[in-house]
Amino acid sequence: MACSTDRIPARYRRGTGGPFTGLSRRGLLGLATAAAFASAGRAGAGAMPLQVAATTGMIADTARVIGGDSVSVRALMGPGIDPHSFRQTRSDIAALTRADLVLWHGLYLEAQMEDFLIRLGARQPVVAVGEAVPESLRIAHPDYAGRFDPHVWMVPDLWRHVADAIAGALSGARPDAARDVSRNARAFRADLDRLGGYAAETLATVPPEARVLVTAHDAFGYFGRAYGFEVEGIQGISTESEAGLARIGELVNMLVARGIRAVFVESTVSDRNIRALIEGAAARGHEVRIGGELFSDAMGQPGTYEGTYIGMIDHNMTTIARALGGQAPARGLNGLLAAGG
Repeated sequence: MACSTDRIPARYRRGTGGPFTGLSRRGLLGLATAAAFASAGRAGAGAMPLQVAATTGMIADTARVIGGDSVSVRALMGPGIDPHSFRQTRSDIAALTRADLVLWHGLYLEAQMEDFLIRLGARQPVVAVGEAVPESLRIAHPDYAGRFDPHVWMVPDLWRHVADAIAGALSGARPDAARDVSRNARAFRADLDRLGGYAAETLATVPPEARVLVTAHDAFGYFGRAYGFEVEGIQGISTESEAGLARIGELVNMLVARGIRAVFVESTVSDRNIRALIEGAAARGHEVRIGGELFSDAMGQPGTYEGTYIGMIDHNMTTIARALGGQAPARGLNGLLAAGG
């Protein structure tokens, strides 16, 4: 797909929104609470931006794009922060309790915060937007019955469900802004469609034998399923799981036997285990390089293209394709990736 700079993501222009897909019971209760609070307590406050607290950067950016001028969004977790192990601070608790609306991912991503967020939901609008992804589209957790891989943001088609849930939550909390929210959400979904098309077309250029993605932890399962890649993480779905020497040895054997020459570090996970793989392969006479840094559980720096959801995924798709022998423009879908990124 040719790079086009005349059509840039909704994050950088006024956008335009749409139908809301169903949430889990917990998410629906959050929306019902939001609507009740909106009707009972926000009369005369329509001109004030809705104060939104979001756990992850991906949720926060999507809420900003869809909410536009009607929202003020604070993300608790910034670049390089691991949501699996994140614990709320006193200032985070203050921000959450003062917010008009709290958006969190759910699916056990914020494992250390889940009990607090569930309790908070009994007194104010709190919506687990990641649970809008239908259960039939989720990947079951290999170790825990009834739990699922939370990394649904890796595939734009799945993130549409989350975007629709965010739009529904914002409209429920600010009915006076519902028309603008709907318009913005439509434009964001169009950006997601375009990003998904770019990902599919670009990743299809990677030679079939090279479609093996080796990363620090198992955050790319949905990516692998969507685009036909084998995915190997040193750690499991959660970074809280331990990577043993046996697992590293197993992956070194695979790199050597299959001639895999690129592995990837992640922005939220130490590169120690990835470098152990490289050293182990080198000891066997097989050269492996770092193919690039991927944004797994957090976006790039604020104020950069990679610090948006669209830019984060554009970066990942472009980096993976180029490192594994595919063809992709160096500056990505929109020509906005950092040079050398």
